[in-house]
Amino acid sequence: MPGPEVARLVGMTTLATAPAKRQRRTAGLRRAISPLALLALWQIASTTGVLPADKLSPPSDVVTALIDLWQAGALQDAVGISVQRVLIGFALGATAGVGLALVAGLSRTGEEAIDPPMQMLRTLPHFGLLPLFILWFGIDETPKVTLIALGVAFPLYVNTFAGIRGVDPKLIDAGRALGLSWSERIRHVILPGALPSALVGLRLSLGVAWLTLIVAEQINTTAGIGFLVSDAAAFSRTDEVVGGLLVYSLLGLLTDSFVRLIERKALAWRVG
Repeated sequence: MPGPEVARLVGMTTLATAPAKRQRRTAGLRRAISPLALLALWQIASTTGVLPADKLSPPSDVVTALIDLWQAGALQDAVGISVQRVLIGFALGATAGVGLALVAGLSRTGEEAIDPPMQMLRTLPHFGLLPLFILWFGIDETPKVTLIALGVAFPLYVNTFAGIRGVDPKLIDAGRALGLSWSERIRHVILPGALPSALVGLRLSLGVAWLTLIVAEQINTTAGIGFLVSDAAAFSRTDEVVGGLLVYSLLGLLTDSFVRLIERKALAWRVG
């Protein structure tokens, strides 16, 4: 049986956790006010004729169009294909970006070999490489996935590299003084110190992945959210066009929220 001191500590921890949870819920509600207000203004402007329906459908029509697509099964299929493209491209880009950042960040020779070309390549607008990718890989899935991977790699590389090089040298010296080997200093000091920057890169790279997908799916695609948007635009169905763009944004928001959850768990030691 736990003693009274342990019970008291558990009670104090529970009391301290409850206000934090309420504060997060309150913050979430406050963050929802402005999007809901914009939706209300959008609906009012459409209802009063300020925004013509043939130019921008009201939210009610957009929701109805998405429900119809869902009931027909087209929306689920499109989302599944688009998510698959993002997952494959993200996995390839993240592996390359993080792997190169580790080599460049942990070795002076690696930095001299890897960082200059990476810094040169990241200044190129990767959307401009799409015609070249089509010439290289054709017009199937490969250029789409490759474009996503390229967009993902650079934010992760830059932020992870900066995080590794930003670790306080005194912490590394302290690890050496404690008798930690080089691999142990990497695992216990350098990588945890670089984690905040790497997670920032993760959030940025996921945003780039969805932005890249929007462009990639406009190219000779016969499936995915981009196909639904292009097909709807060809027939001037603005409700489905806006609905498809809304699905893109919701998927991006969902992945960003997932990374923020990881941040709260992994960086629970941070204050605030």
